[in-house]
Amino acid sequence: MVVPLQGPAGVFGPSCELCAQLAAEEVNAEGGVLARELRFVVVDGARPPTEVADEVDGLLARGAVDAVTGWHISAVRNEVAPRISGRVPYVYTPLYEGGEHRPGVFLTGETPDRQVLPALRWLRLELGTRSWAVVGDDYVWPRRTAQAVRRYAAALGATVPLETFVPLGTKNFTAALRRIESCRCDLVVMLLVGEDAVHFNRQFAAKELDLVCPRFSPLMEENMLLATGARASRGLYSAAGFFESLPSAYGLDFGRRYADRFGVDSPMLNSLGESCYEGVKLLAELVRAAGSTALPEVSAVADSVSYEGARGLLHIRDHHLDQPVYLSVADGLEFDVLCQL
Repeated sequence: MVVPLQGPAGVFGPSCELCAQLAAEEVNAEGGVLARELRFVVVDGARPPTEVADEVDGLLARGAVDAVTGWHISAVRNEVAPRISGRVPYVYTPLYEGGEHRPGVFLTGETPDRQVLPALRWLRLELGTRSWAVVGDDYVWPRRTAQAVRRYAAALGATVPLETFVPLGTKNFTAALRRIESCRCDLVVMLLVGEDAVHFNRQFAAKELDLVCPRFSPLMEENMLLATGARASRGLYSAAGFFESLPSAYGLDFGRRYADRFGVDSPMLNSLGESCYEGVKLLAELVRAAGSTALPEVSAVADSVSYEGARGLLHIRDHHLDQPVYLSVADGLEFDVLCQL
């Protein structure tokens, strides 16, 4: 279970661990996986990607794990996937930039064509946004997604006058905000992770840019919203396959089970943590359907697998989870789900 235990993404790391734990307990209550108890070896996915890959590789070499899953950034996935090299199933849970087709990699997260494009189309039509500035952390997911945003802008009659990228872990966004003010955009597309987004949101609102320019982030969840604060969340939109406030039977039941197990003071439910629940559930269903943890058998049955998770009745297509995606807007410290995209 590769999840962030520190750094910018550490703000939602506890949610990732608890959601995965809940999934494992439910799987084990059903008899486990192939009559074996599901247990985790937790790896800190917030370290440098090569260090994470070295640890995962060592666990595989010792026969200590039968599969890999968890939330970690794409830079880590791009180091881990080649080191796994098709030896065991690898269920990658975050939203990501799309295009991953390496053998043995299964993906539960949202991709830009199903998440960012329809959200930007809605914002273009409903709010009339025509000029989009992109601010992101400087690694593969933000840069590849920014390329997609440029394509979407051309198709939707909008422009992208500014792209600016900052090192992961940035706290001072003065220069980026100055560039955003100068370009006179009417929408900011945020491709920032965890605490980076929190710092950006607070400084954005402190300059009163939130009065004139909405923000959209495909990676804005409830813990980050709480840390941002209600005063800095005006005009902040997000899109995801799950929100804690999503009024679906599956989501409400998941929220009840989470609160019953961990208490009302547990880390807030969110799409990023909940993705780890989906990753564990999918992994269990893949292995059960294959009757084996061997990757050839798992891959052979993958596209026939479906299961019920917190996001509803879900299916695998081309090794990706086929799922609904919703648009929401911040309402103080909660997300108001506006529509299914």
